[in-house]
Amino acid sequence: MNELVSRMSGVFKVPSSRFQVKYPGKVHLKVSGPEFSGIISDLARQDFLIADLFAVENYRDDTGLTLFYVFEKKGYKEFLVIQRKAEGKAPSIAREFPAACWLERGVADGFGVEFDGSYDIRRLFLHEPYPDGFHPLRKSFHGGPVRLRKDAPDYQFKEVKGEGVYQIPVGPVHAGIIEPGHFRFSVIGENIFNLEVRMFWKHRGLEKLSEGRDLIDVLPVAEAVSGDETVANAWAYCLAVERLSGIEVPRRGDSLRVLYAELERIYSLLGDLAGMVTDVAYPAGASPFFILREEVLRWNERLAGSRFLRGAVTVGGAGHDVAAPDLRALSVYLEAFGPRLRDAVSRVLSFPSVRDRFESTGLVRKSLVRSLSLSGPIARASGVLSDARVDHPYGLYQKIPPALKVLESGDVYSRFYVKASTVEDSIRILLKVIKDMPSGSIRSTARIKDGSAIGVVESCRGQSIHWVYVKDGEIGRHRIRTASFFNWRAIEHAVLGNIVPDFPLINKSMNLSYAGTDL
Repeated sequence: MNELVSRMSGVFKVPSSRFQVKYPGKVHLKVSGPEFSGIISDLARQDFLIADLFAVENYRDDTGLTLFYVFEKKGYKEFLVIQRKAEGKAPSIAREFPAACWLERGVADGFGVEFDGSYDIRRLFLHEPYPDGFHPLRKSFHGGPVRLRKDAPDYQFKEVKGEGVYQIPVGPVHAGIIEPGHFRFSVIGENIFNLEVRMFWKHRGLEKLSEGRDLIDVLPVAEAVSGDETVANAWAYCLAVERLSGIEVPRRGDSLRVLYAELERIYSLLGDLAGMVTDVAYPAGASPFFILREEVLRWNERLAGSRFLRGAVTVGGAGHDVAAPDLRALSVYLEAFGPRLRDAVSRVLSFPSVRDRFESTGLVRKSLVRSLSLSGPIARASGVLSDARVDHPYGLYQKIPPALKVLESGDVYSRFYVKASTVEDSIRILLKVIKDMPSGSIRSTARIKDGSAIGVVESCRGQSIHWVYVKDGEIGRHRIRTASFFNWRAIEHAVLGNIVPDFPLINKSMNLSYAGTDL
């Protein structure tokens, strides 16, 4: 019997036969309304984390709305998926799992489900001008213009009152060429004692865009989730499709996927390192990171024909092969890359002014990691080993696991150091992959089957999930949840007790994706 099934069967006091294990990585349990709340309480007591929550309309033979709750627990490679009918309403789980608050608000906007007992029922991605009763993820909505409200009420930010309290609104339009996001600070002087983040100003409807399409046609949609997470999202999508269809990826295709994924991780995190150093007014120290990043982007174009690795991953394997001479040249480059990286990090951290700005700034406490379901470098910098390549190993990472640094202080310095060490470990993985690159085919073909499956990978920012439901050979539902969706909530806590001028640095130390949140 599956170890997770055995444990949860005893906790829930339900027969093990009710649990379904259709493929490695997921345990499925369908529950009724009356038993749902007790099971949620049991999961909270067992220290599970909420990984996702989403709705599906007309799932399989069911009519109406079905809710899927995805949980994980440290030490178990499988996700536990709880399925229940929505029936227009469902009890809120946000008090037991605070990270579920945004998830419930998203389901309420997209499908019209009301969550009883929720402490926050404000809209999430549907801003106030959208009419009441409009739920764009329902099957009844087929696109086209929407008549917006002219008398739309204002969004009700958390109101903080008191002598000397001022509100500082930042955004949604920013001075730089970045996507929009609104930050509402409550300050006394320059000291921040409250921050509320509001995203979703450019909602693209990617999940709706996938519906009714051929599975290969949806791959560019997955790639477009976030520009510097192209490989991660494409791989998560492909992993879900391959699992539900039983597609075996050739060994060379698996190796190439890791090669592309680690190159993406390197150039993305190098941008983070450079950005942090720039934000403490040390552009000369940032230059080596920018130079290394540009070199990696040029390698991407040489190897895959795209600086951002579009088309590098496809269903069944890799989209581009790499010739032996290019692999040898990349290996030589990477051997010299490590010392250059270490020298750049050492130089930056040797400056007292940099250390003064980095250390004890923007604290994310360890206790927040579970309650907010934080992942990736933010979690590892706050004392929690979080990485899907370790927690839920996939592909070649089952044989080449990452060697990750975990620090405890949770400040900007820790996030800088963790990201730098992650880049260095990616170099180690790449050199191993190149050395052991097998010959053979880079992709396999197979008949796509109907069904549903989940794909989870580690992006540069943390855990990214794609859930795919296929019906009659087409996408019936494509659910996407990136690491940024949860990690944005961390910044609301990290800025507390800091001064306003430190906000750009704290924000850059996380470097979360607006696009990856606003799907």
